[in-house]
Amino acid sequence: MDRVSILQFRRQAEATIPQVQQGKRFIVTYRGKPVMRLEPIREPQVGADDPFYSLDQLAVSGGEALTNEEIDQIIYQD
Repeated sequence: MDRVSILQFRRQAEATIPQVQQGKRFIVTYRGKPVMRLEPIREPQVGADDPFYSLDQLAVSGGEALTNEEIDQIIYQD
């Protein structure tokens, strides 16, 4: 992982940010010491086996509506 000082980042932000968007990660230093990581934010991926996708199997014709909390308890119970 490459290092970049805060001063360098401030001067070269327009060049650094596109690199981060493409997946590159940096350690940001202050006075030569690492203080933070600069990395892309990845969108969480939901797997096809997530119980949310089986929600339609819980539906009952003419049944009462459930609250969000009740639905969470049903499909995400441990």
